[in-house]
Amino acid sequence: MKVFIVCALISAAFAAPQQYPKPENKQDYKPAEYKPSYKAADYKYEYAPYQFAWAVKDDYTYNDYAHEQVTDDKGYTKGSYRVLLPDGRVQTVTYSADAYSGYNADVQYTGEAKYPEYKPAYKAAYPAPEYKAPAYPTQAYKAPSYPAPEYKAPSYKPKY
Repeated sequence: MKVFIVCALISAAFAAPQQYPKPENKQDYKPAEYKPSYKAADYKYEYAPYQFAWAVKDDYTYNDYAHEQVTDDKGYTKGSYRVLLPDGRVQTVTYSADAYSGYNADVQYTGEAKYPEYKPAYKAAYPAPEYKAPAYPTQAYKAPSYPAPEYKAPSYKPKY
């Protein structure tokens, strides 16, 4: 039976056409020639020098941030920013950037990390519930009247 199936598959493969005809395109379409009527834009801009700085210090919300940056007319940028971290340290990043060397940052941490012991801010609003014993009697289960089943240990010997 297997030989018959293999022979049928081989004969079907040889009976199929070996090469399909190439598609014909009989359209006489010529695309329009496109020439832009404007000059291509030159995106090389001069660097605009600028300087800015800002800071936030709010002791009530523990916000302490600052950022300052200076850029010259050659595209060289340098600056720093400071963040008060949740663990009490201050992270200061001093950076410089330009077209040749890219972005270079120096990260420093001042202070020591403090992890205070957790104390909940409020007490539980409700006392723990007190459950009374149910009014109905508890169900008592009796041992079954039939004997417990006995099982034979399985045999793991191969059956050759």
